[in-house]
Amino acid sequence: MQLNKVDVLLGLQWGDEGKGKIVDVLTPRYDVIARFQGGPNAGHTLEFEGIKHVLHTIPSGIFRKEAINVVGNGVVIDPIIFKKEIDALESRGVDATDRLKVSKKAHLILPTHRLLDAASEKSKGKEKIGSTLKGIGPTYMDKTGRNGLRVGDILSDRFREKYEFLKHKHELLLAQQGEPGVDPEMEQQWIDSLGTLRRFELIDSEHYLNEKLREGKRILAEGAQGSLLDIDFGSYPFVTSSSTICAGACTGLGIAPNRIGRVIGIFKAYCTRVGSGPFPTELDDEVGEALCRIGNEFGSTTGRRRRTGWLDLPALNYAIMINGVTELNMMKADVMDDFDTIRICTHYLVNGKLTDRMPYEITEKVDPVYVDMKGWKCNLREALRSGDLPKELLDYIAFIEKQTGTPISLVSAGPDRSETLFRDVKEATTA
Repeated sequence: MQLNKVDVLLGLQWGDEGKGKIVDVLTPRYDVIARFQGGPNAGHTLEFEGIKHVLHTIPSGIFRKEAINVVGNGVVIDPIIFKKEIDALESRGVDATDRLKVSKKAHLILPTHRLLDAASEKSKGKEKIGSTLKGIGPTYMDKTGRNGLRVGDILSDRFREKYEFLKHKHELLLAQQGEPGVDPEMEQQWIDSLGTLRRFELIDSEHYLNEKLREGKRILAEGAQGSLLDIDFGSYPFVTSSSTICAGACTGLGIAPNRIGRVIGIFKAYCTRVGSGPFPTELDDEVGEALCRIGNEFGSTTGRRRRTGWLDLPALNYAIMINGVTELNMMKADVMDDFDTIRICTHYLVNGKLTDRMPYEITEKVDPVYVDMKGWKCNLREALRSGDLPKELLDYIAFIEKQTGTPISLVSAGPDRSETLFRDVKEATTA
């Protein structure tokens, strides 16, 4: 029997590409939306009917009644933040009880994980990596160190014993750094929030998802952060603690590699980055300020201002390569509606040598080499279909497609789910 394939949607830059919106837009085509990695350091923003919604742990298909949403084993969960998300959904009339399932193998973020995260970042001084301080890194460290607590443990009679053991270990580490232990009030809030988690069906998600494939159901795997933050292939050490690339969908959901179908790569028409780390095309001028202001480039999780810069094709091609991207979705082109000239980085100069590859030395000094293109100078939010897009933007799209060898099947012309223009892939391939 021929099984269905799992389509994967992920970010190709340093996160904040607009994945949440596209998952929401595409969800009517799928039966199951499954988040495969990361934790509440993610902030997936959706906007519809004039209301903005931000999700941190829960998959972005939760607002569509027909879809089941699964938090996979590769995700790390802070029960306090999870409860806040559920409370926010319910305040808007969204009952997630029947449409959200959580993997028993997902790991739990303890209050002491957050304290360890803050202590680690503090100790780095000027070398800090720009952590969101959500406890993500220490939780993944406990996972790989085989010390972690998992969601399924909250069903065990020995859960409190396991929790106290791990908390004690963390507080010894904190004491060595001169940091205090967990605040009793915060700890009690964490314990109480487990009640919300217990309300949901806790599942063996790898069995569940493979059974759905055998039943002919359509599954979309939702990634968090971005490919350039991947623990192996990102701009190390300024990366996240999980596998953000397509391969992470296999380990984060229990899906075999031969079950992967379409790989949809999301990228902004320009670049942004939150926190520290290399950013070859970063703009420290009025153009960068305009991108930030018009694009409202402030982190939905941290509130921090995002660094901004021109589109970086060596980095984009790198992400396409390691993910096996089959199609691209371009976000926030409307942010550059009023620009006379738009620049695209096509190469780097590294130690005086020209390259179109993203090098190991990306953490050192590289100089971007640009091509200038004419801006479209019109309001893209007035476009009702892809045929309404101006020639200058179509030229921009065609240039990117030629340079990447990958079709752009969707263009976002605004934050609302209705401001989404689909392009025919055959048309895009020959653009």
